[in-house]
Amino acid sequence: MAPNRIFAGLDIGTTKVCCTVGESLSDREIRLLGWGSSPCAGLERGSLVNLESTAEAIATAVDTAARMAGVTVRDAYVGISGEHLRGVNSRGVIGISRRDKEIVREDIERVLEAARAVKIPADREVLHVIPRGFTLDGQSGIRDPVGMSGVRLEAEVHIVTFSSVPVRNLLRAVDRAGLDVEALVLQPLAASLAVLEEDERALGVALLDIGGGTTDLICFENGVVQHTAIIGVGGRHLTQDIAIGLRTPKERAEELKVSFGSAISSLVPGEEVVEVPGVGGRGPRQISRQVLAAILEPRAEEILTLAFQELERCGVTDLLAAGIVVTGGSALLPGMTGLAERVLGLPTRIGRPGAIEGLSEEDAIPQHAAGIGILRYAAECERARQGAGKGILGFLRRPIREWVRDYL
Repeated sequence: MAPNRIFAGLDIGTTKVCCTVGESLSDREIRLLGWGSSPCAGLERGSLVNLESTAEAIATAVDTAARMAGVTVRDAYVGISGEHLRGVNSRGVIGISRRDKEIVREDIERVLEAARAVKIPADREVLHVIPRGFTLDGQSGIRDPVGMSGVRLEAEVHIVTFSSVPVRNLLRAVDRAGLDVEALVLQPLAASLAVLEEDERALGVALLDIGGGTTDLICFENGVVQHTAIIGVGGRHLTQDIAIGLRTPKERAEELKVSFGSAISSLVPGEEVVEVPGVGGRGPRQISRQVLAAILEPRAEEILTLAFQELERCGVTDLLAAGIVVTGGSALLPGMTGLAERVLGLPTRIGRPGAIEGLSEEDAIPQHAAGIGILRYAAECERARQGAGKGILGFLRRPIREWVRDYL
């Protein structure tokens, strides 16, 4: 890949928009040039509810990142999430009729198209077709069959689809902010590129990205995607529980969660107290930190229980030898990893973006996992387009530019 190619990524979440700008370097590395963030209240669980405020948040975040990077941002890779996303596994088979029987890249495209031929409703579109592995004349577990010889090629894939209407409206907000969409990317897939290690993906691991409105789940085993799901509960529900339970404004509830919260109430000393602002002109009052933690713990446990039920439903629990990685803003809630180990029964760590040039240690936090991951995805897509892609994105095509143009 040619050096100094500039990419921009947009992580459009329920509570904020984050824009990252980076450039590709040699040896699969990237350099972060700039980033910007802006509060956003225009989305609910990944679906747009306020076009203008979302467009303004996008424009603000992009302008901040572009100024820091010293570049002009005209297009971006856009991460998407939301309960409307669906993941399903499929299989395709083709025959190789050429005389030499050698597998070429065109055969990969054909077998992926065959695997993609699943029936989906008219109001849905395919976002990703992610190869899980190839089988050639009965030999399974092949990662890249190009150059090998055979007569029957099979592909197992994971297909991610989305509902057209919410994504169409989200893209209108991006267009209103003055940006073209280079490609769309599933946010948990992007986050996995930022926080997961190669040995974890090989052994088997599940990533939980606890965002503001949703919790995104992606599972790997043998280095490939096994399952994806979006759970409609996130960190904002924790904040809302505090606001209702303690009768305090949501802004103050968020501050209380971040500064004094805990996912396990027994970890908090009973004698510690915090001041809770009132609403409607009422004065502040003091409560025990254990009361605050007692409000947070059931909701945190609910999020993790829903994740566990999803893992059980798709039958991957026994494949996760490397355990669980929790990222997103709520990953930093004290006690979250301990609660995850108790609920899920698997070793758990916090996922932070891996070291990249230009990313300071204080900014390498779970909240930035998706934004950094989108840049990694952009660089990997460029490598794959040039025929140099390896690993989980080696055959992953950049999706739906034609669909984007049709609906804007």
